[in-house]
Amino acid sequence: MPNQMTRRQWLARSGAALGGAILAGYGCSGRKLVSLANASSHPPIRMMFNENPYGPSELARQAMIAAFDEGGLYSRAAYNELRELIAKQEGLTPEHILIGAGSREILQVAGLSCGLAGGELISPHPTFEALNTYAETIGATVHRVPLDESMQIDLAAMRNKITSKVKLVYLCNPNNPTGTILPAPQLRAFCEEVAKETLILVDEAYHEYVDHPEYRSMVELVREGRNLIVSRTASKVHGLAGLRVGFGLADPQLIRHLQERLTGTTNIIGLRAAIASYRDGEFQAFSRQKNRASKEIAYKLMRDTGRRFLPSQTNFILFHAGKPIEEFQPMMEQHGFLVGRPFPPYSDWCRLSMAKPEEMMKFAEAFRSAAAV
Repeated sequence: MPNQMTRRQWLARSGAALGGAILAGYGCSGRKLVSLANASSHPPIRMMFNENPYGPSELARQAMIAAFDEGGLYSRAAYNELRELIAKQEGLTPEHILIGAGSREILQVAGLSCGLAGGELISPHPTFEALNTYAETIGATVHRVPLDESMQIDLAAMRNKITSKVKLVYLCNPNNPTGTILPAPQLRAFCEEVAKETLILVDEAYHEYVDHPEYRSMVELVREGRNLIVSRTASKVHGLAGLRVGFGLADPQLIRHLQERLTGTTNIIGLRAAIASYRDGEFQAFSRQKNRASKEIAYKLMRDTGRRFLPSQTNFILFHAGKPIEEFQPMMEQHGFLVGRPFPPYSDWCRLSMAKPEEMMKFAEAFRSAAAV
């Protein structure tokens, strides 16, 4: 019909109208127009949140647009479809899968269960703190166990901390911010032993990036019915950080226990994007290849400038900045790069998220320039 408009036409016209409204608001002031152009033409390169610089795949983008038509519907059908897809890929049943608003929600629900039980939690330090800090807000005691001298998770020290009061042990593998892995034989032996006493949560947010031969997912222990949760996310290699889709894998009885404590539901746009992306092996391979290329540029930069760094199994590296991060951040921001925050006690080490290879080359040039000052 002549009066109907396609979704693509609507988006194009809406974007043009919005752009016109913005420009109209600036009137005839040439200075403001130039300022607006400059502000948008060279935004700083984000290298601080471990995001995929390529964003969602084309298939995921198409799925998001198509999902607009489902915007007036509740998302149960898409939720179930994603559960079934993940279950099939991981050799589990849909009842083993819990979908949340990013893996952070899975971690926080686990922390909530620990806190409500008046329990204690054991975690390496430093690591991803979402579970720890949330658990503390609801009364749990968190025992943070320092990394060993080589900046690896100290499983022996963590094991020695376990008492009858400990309700949860948290492990991030690969660890954030170090990017290092726990070798599979050591991690599996630890989990098998500790799971007899308390619940373990293994955070595998960077699982898809790992190519180390000594790594293995602990989903195999979920298949065996162990007292363990594995968390994953669509935020990293899938490029869906802003859409908040993550999931936990565990025994169905434990999944039901966690499900009861969720405080919301995932949105239809994110679910449809995740379904498309988890079927898009080509984009995942592309993201991994580009990430490896960017890390090689970063490694060469560190070697050329004599900086200590940790080889990483993630989409970031941790390197010795040679000065407090509070000083290093503004120095790099002046060159157009936003780098990671401090991770005490390694406060003069920088966690650097990988940008696109061509952007990494620019970072290398800026780093050399800044370091020479």
